[in-house]
Amino acid sequence: MEMEVVLVSGNVRSHRDLIVWQKAVDLAVLVYELVRAFPPNERYGFTSQLTRAATAVSANIAEGNARESRRAYAHFIGIARGSLMEVDSYLTVATRIDYITDRQAQPIHDLITEISKMLLALRKRLLEQ
Repeated sequence: MEMEVVLVSGNVRSHRDLIVWQKAVDLAVLVYELVRAFPPNERYGFTSQLTRAATAVSANIAEGNARESRRAYAHFIGIARGSLMEVDSYLTVATRIDYITDRQAQPIHDLITEISKMLLALRKRLLEQ
């Protein structure tokens, strides 16, 4: 996947110009909508961990974009991907303990796969130059 696929346009003025950041924000919104169905007693436990991980993806993309070097940027893209995999793991657990169904989780898993590929492509491009 080329970097151009990751960008809204060829000219990146901020993290908001990155399609991968926009998709990461979409992911966080989907996760917040999903956890509304979780039991109230999970508000400060499982729900909190899942939403924190989901919001960390876009936050780390934004923070990396603001860094002064490509290497530092790539580091934050790696952190964003780690948070993305946390979301994937939490969703798997939520499915197994019947907080959500496979059908509810699947669109988020699909988005996770898409974002992961974009993050890997962006990180590779940052480290090549």
